[in-house]
Amino acid sequence: MYESEDALAVLRKMGRSVVDSIQNQQFPAIDIPDRKTNNIVYDEASGRFTLGPSTSRRDSSNTKHVRSFAQLMWVADFAKRLLESSRTSSLRDLYYSSEAFGVKFADQSESDRIVTDLECYTGHPRESFGIFPEEHSSIYGEIVLRYTVPGYEGREIDLTISPDGLPVGPAIVSAEPVRSEARLVLAVESGGMFSRLIESRAWKRFGAVLVQLGGQPPRATRRLLRILRSRLDLPVYIFTDGDPWGMHIAKVIISGSANSAHISDLAVPDAKWIGVTPDDIENYSLPSEPLTNADLKRLDDLTRDVRYDSSKWAGYIDGFRRLRVKAEQQAFSRYGMDYVVDRYLQDKLV
Repeated sequence: MYESEDALAVLRKMGRSVVDSIQNQQFPAIDIPDRKTNNIVYDEASGRFTLGPSTSRRDSSNTKHVRSFAQLMWVADFAKRLLESSRTSSLRDLYYSSEAFGVKFADQSESDRIVTDLECYTGHPRESFGIFPEEHSSIYGEIVLRYTVPGYEGREIDLTISPDGLPVGPAIVSAEPVRSEARLVLAVESGGMFSRLIESRAWKRFGAVLVQLGGQPPRATRRLLRILRSRLDLPVYIFTDGDPWGMHIAKVIISGSANSAHISDLAVPDAKWIGVTPDDIENYSLPSEPLTNADLKRLDDLTRDVRYDSSKWAGYIDGFRRLRVKAEQQAFSRYGMDYVVDRYLQDKLV
C-alpha cells in the first residue's frame, strides 16, 4: 500500500519544481508517461500490462498545452488539500468541486483523465491521494480489520457484522488485517449470488471471504483482492457468469488492464477462474441462451489479446465458440436454491 505521507511529499516536490521554473523565469513543463496504445506493453515476467519508456510533455509555453497543464496543477492542489485535511473525495465530487475554483472541464471524463495524468506523473494511484470512484462492490467474511482512517484509527470491525456485507471503500481498503479464520477468497460477479452465498452460509462452509465484484470491479476492489492474497496468504477464486464478459472480468483481476498499466499493485497473477466455464455449461446441463453478435465479436477481440495466449485461456474462447451459448451464475438454481453451494462450489473449491 502507498502511504499518504509519501504521496503528499511527491505532490509538494511537484509543486516546488513548477515554482522553481517560474522563479528562474522559465515556463514550467512536465513529462508524463505516455498512455497511448503503442506505449502499453505486456510484461511476461509480471503477467500484466505496463507502460513503456515513451513520455508526453506538457509545456506551459505551448498555448495548446496551457489548459491541460493548468487542470493538472489544480488536480494536484486538490489532492494535496485532501491529504493535508485527512479527507477523501469521489471522482464525481472532484469534478463538481472544480466549478467552485473556476477550473473548466468539458465533462467528468476529462477530469478523470487529468487524475490519471497525475497518477502517471507521480507514480502513485489516485487512492493514495484520497480520490476514489463511486464504489459498487462489497465484502463479507471472517476477517477482523483495524481502521486507519482519521477519526476511526484503531477501531476494529468484523466483516460479518452486516448480512448485506460492507461496501468496499477507502476505509476498508486502507484498513489493516488483524486476524482471520478464512481459508480463501471467493470473488463473485453478481450481487444476487453474493447474497445467496451469505444466506446459505457458504462463507462458513468453505472458509471463504466473499467479495462481490459488481461486474467489472473497480480498482479499489482489485487492490483489496491483492491485499487479501499477499497479506493473509489467501488463494483467490473468481466465479462469474459463463460468457466472454465474465471470463474477461476474471482475466482483468489476474493480469490487470491496459487502462491501469501505470499502476503496479492491482493484479493477482495466481488467482483462479473457476467458472462458469464452457465445460461447466455442458457438464452441469445449465440453462443457456445463444451468444449474441456482440458476444461473438468480444470473443474475436479476446483472441487478439496477448493475455489470452496460453492454451488454457485460448481453450475457453474456443469452448464458447463451439457451444455458441452462455449461462449466468444463477442458472444452477434450476436444480434447487442451494445446488450452487452443495454441488458446484463443492466440486470447485474442495
